[in-house]
Amino acid sequence: MNGYGAYVLSAFGFTLLSFSALYLITKVQFIKEQNKFVAKFGSLNSEKAKSAKSQRINKEILANATNN
Repeated sequence: MNGYGAYVLSAFGFTLLSFSALYLITKVQFIKEQNKFVAKFGSLNSEKAKSAKSQRINKEILANATNN
């Protein structure tokens, strides 16, 4: 690599380390938010879930989410 090997490998290592850290931080935040959601809404029984799906605003939200 004509003397640039140390620079290239260190830049590659730094990038790999940065992406790994970003992935882990995002994963931890996702798990925290998922646990909050389950704590708040996880106790819905099937009747309440069916009722929520039948509401107009929820149908609009779900339709927009699937179109994106």
